Amino acid sequence: MIRIEPVHDRVGLKQFVQFPSGLYKADPAWVPPITVERLHFYSKKNPYFDHARWQCWLAYRGKMLVGRISAQIDELHLARYDSRIGFFGSLEAEDSVEVFQALFEAAEGWLQAEGMTAVQGPFNLSINQECGLLIKGYDDPPMVMMGHARPYYPKHVEAMGYQKVQDMLAYRIGIDFPLPSGVARFLNKAKDSVRIRPLRRGHLQEELSIIKEIFEEAWAENWGFVPFTKAEFAELGQQMKLLVEDDFVQIAEIDGIPSAMLVAFPNLHEVIHDLDGRLWPWGWFKILWRLKVGYPKTGRVALMGVRPRFQASPMGALMAYGMIEAVRQAGLRKKIEHVELSWILEDNKRMSHILESLGAESYKTYRVYEKALN
Repeated sequence: MIRIEPVHDRVGLKQFVQFPSGLYKADPAWVPPITVERLHFYSKKNPYFDHARWQCWLAYRGKMLVGRISAQIDELHLARYDSRIGFFGSLEAEDSVEVFQALFEAAEGWLQAEGMTAVQGPFNLSINQECGLLIKGYDDPPMVMMGHARPYYPKHVEAMGYQKVQDMLAYRIGIDFPLPSGVARFLNKAKDSVRIRPLRRGHLQEELSIIKEIFEEAWAENWGFVPFTKAEFAELGQQMKLLVEDDFVQIAEIDGIPSAMLVAFPNLHEVIHDLDGRLWPWGWFKILWRLKVGYPKTGRVALMGVRPRFQASPMGALMAYGMIEAVRQAGLRKKIEHVELSWILEDNKRMSHILESLGAESYKTYRVYEKALN
């Protein structure tokens, strides 16, 4: 018998946060998240909950914890798409039909009671955070802000009646790639009108506003897009301020007007992989020491956008190539070896073509599922 218990207190939430570490302990690709960071993420301090409500559950077989799931409703998504779509996420469970069935019955029942007519997922917790179920690339550790999963998850999700609605691709490339010769010549010819520059840390708030504005314009028509709130982007900006080198952020200007942006993060999963989720007593020291002395060998391009009026033009491609080259040079200075570019919608053929022209390979796929709620 599987028993489902809703989480209503900090003790239950801590069990919710720590459950995956036991489930993945034999998986060499697993990176335990920092417990205190995850507790903050699922708390009311997360600005996501300014416009969303949620519930999470734990599954037990007897006294043994065997699974978890969340369900959430985003008011910004409901308003933008005039829909009654809710979401599931934070899915982790042992390889058991009964466990998956009990978890999904709890999540779907809650969403139906809240008036939702369909459910999509997984989202942890929104499309602007970890999203999609890993269906390809289980042997490689996830990059920072990307999810991981057990290989048996897709079959159980699909057995519950869920169908694919969107795939998202993660590309990987060695940082020593050369620019195509024609692109290099084009960049040189256009240098008087196109300027690629790094983040100006002394004007951080102005720079964050530029990045947010370009992101919202560039992504507005993408599947599932929901803009960051001001508070959400401020929190992302704080992470950038603490963790990201100035030249890991690039802004492309055309005739002095910011027209494209790219943001890359060092892969902090390399730094925390052996901390077992703990910061004390030596976790903080290890993180700071490793960032200073043994910088991560991998990184992730997490945000990239070109204003719509340039997206289908040679100038748009030029800015993309130029920003990628600027970040590549920054990575070389830090002795980074590989970079992930994620995620890319499967139907974004323009960006896939740019990445593949540089030699990037699509090595991970994340899938978002959907199900009607009767």
